[in-house]
Formats: sequence, structure tokens, C-alpha cells
Amino acid sequence: MTRFESAKEMYQNIGVDVDAALKKLNNVKISMHCWQGDDVAGFENGSSLDGGIAATGNYPGKARNSAELMADLDKAFSLIPGKHKVNLHASYAITDEKVDRDKLEPKHFKAWVDYAKDRGLGLDFNPTLFSHPKAANGLTLSSPDKKIRQFWIDHCKASRKIAEYFGKALRTTTLNNIWIPDGYKNAPADRLSPRKRLKESLDEIFTQKVDAKYIADCVESKVFGIGFESYTVGSSEFYMNYAAKNNIMCLMDTGHYHPTEVVSDKISALLLFSEKLALHVSHPVRWDSDHVLVLNDELKEIGKEIVRSDALDRVFIGLDFFDASINRIAAWVVGMRNMQKSLLEALLMPNDHLAKLQETENFTELMALQEELKTYPMGDIWDYFCKMNNVPEKQNWLIDVKNYEKAVLAKRS
Repeated sequence: MTRFESAKEMYQNIGVDVDAALKKLNNVKISMHCWQGDDVAGFENGSSLDGGIAATGNYPGKARNSAELMADLDKAFSLIPGKHKVNLHASYAITDEKVDRDKLEPKHFKAWVDYAKDRGLGLDFNPTLFSHPKAANGLTLSSPDKKIRQFWIDHCKASRKIAEYFGKALRTTTLNNIWIPDGYKNAPADRLSPRKRLKESLDEIFTQKVDAKYIADCVESKVFGIGFESYTVGSSEFYMNYAAKNNIMCLMDTGHYHPTEVVSDKISALLLFSEKLALHVSHPVRWDSDHVLVLNDELKEIGKEIVRSDALDRVFIGLDFFDASINRIAAWVVGMRNMQKSLLEALLMPNDHLAKLQETENFTELMALQEELKTYPMGDIWDYFCKMNNVPEKQNWLIDVKNYEKAVLAKRS
């Protein structure tokens, strides 16, 4: 009997259908963020980062152009089970002409569509409202300057058309996520007016007609940022109310809340009132530090909440970290595989039985079973999942990354 067969038998003895769990996991598409590959630089002549964005470290081998970034994405995807999506920012347009963000069109992203089509991948999108001269003072959609505000409104409208183009071209639904850095370093004298302007800007953006079959709109909050420590215009409360009133999604970033808040506890609450929701998953350390996703307790709880809510087809899962202190491809692979592991562990639980124990107030057996499940052989099932997808098991994928680093990354200066 193989390790997989032995593990499968153990799970079957507690009522878990392992084959069904693997089938479900294989259908989950996680959106892998392109900006991990080049430290959020984008293709706009290497503009420096701002808007509370910071990539730390100087590990060699950063992608310097679209060809290198696509090659690195290919290498990462070759080591991750399943077929997934690429998450793009508007600053990653591939074009020979200089185009400002308010003038971006679908044609400036045709190379990305061709890339995704050739590989059977999906695409998600984000307007880029940072690292730009018109965001230099930290205010975009909430700016008191009408011209600045209109520039960013037009950029968001252009982005929605690009996202719709992705969806139509790839016959899928593209998530289009609006996040702005807007806020103040010190306590503001007026909190209401910037939020009023943000609301009016969003209202204008969403009057634009797009096909909901191909684009899913969402808005993303943040508790604070570097240089915006005292006030964030787009707070959680603002966006939750705006999304609910306007029938769009909230996107919850795991690093965008107070240190003692956890996104896992919010998932079921939002799913009761929203058809779908979106996540950006990273590993915050004390604040929104965008560390590589690790398989910690909170990530496991996120996986459980998605699975137990029967919401694998209702939650857009994307990753969002940018660690320049380690091999960037390894960072992608670790993060993506850990997100999958969290979902697999949840799928391998007798969730109906656990829920029944809770409902009947059998808390002793519930705690005992939850603790015993922690040492069940999920790793053996994971290794089989990797094998069935023709990707390396365990840490063996590191060999491929090291060889790629020697052959490719070392040549980049």
C-alpha cells in the first residue's frame, strides 16, 4: 500500500471523500500577482514606488521587461499544481508607445491576452493609482483638485474596459479591483469631504456600462499606509457600505486590517449578504508588510471558511505580496502552493460532522476531533495532488528554481 492509499483510507474512515476533495481543489483558480516578479516596478520607465508601497530587499534576478517577467511566470506555474490566473496592474501595459494611464486601451494588453490564451490561464486586473506624478500628494479619487480626480476616474473607466476585454477574450470573468492609497499622515481636519469626493468618483466610474458576464467589480480597503498613518479615505466601513449599496464586491486584503483583526472571521459574514467576494492573501507581520504567504493558522482558517461556506465558486482568491529579499520565483511557488494546501486541508475535514457536533453542543468531541485532525497525513494527499498534476512533490521544486536561477536569473544585472 502506498502512502497515498494509506492516507486515503484514514480519511475515508472519518467520512472524507478524498477523490472528491482533489477534484474540487483542481478546479480552483488562484490569481497569481505579476508584481512579485519585478518588485512592483511595472513597465512605465521604472518609476519609483509611492502611495505606501515598498518592496524590501535586493535579491538578484529581478525581471526587467515583459519577456523576462513572462518567462519567470512560466517557470513558477510549471511548479504549481493546476491551471490558474495572472493578476495584472495597469502599469504592466505592453506597448511601444508612451500612453498615460487615463488613455490605456485593451490593445495595450493584447500581449497579455495572447500569453494567457496560449497557456490556458485567466487574467485579473487592477487600475494602478500609485507611483505616478498625479498621485504625488497621496490623493487620487478623493483629491480636491477636480482635474486630478478626473484623470483617475478616466483611468478606472479605462481599466474596466480592459478587464471586460480580458473576460471576453478568455471566456471567463475577470476581477477588476480598485484600491487607492488616499489618506493623510497626520489627523485630518475634515474626514467627511475626501470620502464624499471618493463616493462621487466611484459613482461616476460605475455608471459606465460593462458586461457583468466578463467583469466582476470590487473595491479594496486599507487601515493605513506608509505616510498615511492617521487617516485612510477608503476605509473598511466606507467600502463595505458602498459595495452593499451598489451591488459590487468587497475585496479583503489580509494585511489591510488592525493587527488583531483576521479576515477569516469576516468571510462568512460577507457571504451572507454578497453573492461573491474577493481576497488578496499575504502574510502580514505586525502590519501590511506583504510577506510571502506561509501556512500559518490564519491561512488555514481562511481555507476552512471558504470550504465550509461551500464558497469555492463564490470567492475570488488572489495573492498579494512582493518580497525582494528572496528568489522571486520561489516566493510565488511557496505562496501559491500554501494557498492550495490550506484549501486541501479544509476539504479533507469531515465538515458536516464537525458542524453537527457544534449544533448539538458536543464540544468535547468537537475539540478532540479538531485536534486529532491536525496530525492526519494531509501531506501525503498533497504529494499525490502534485503528482497527478505533473509538478514536483515536497521541496523538490527548489531544484528547478535553483537551476533556473543559475541558467537565467544570474545573467540579469
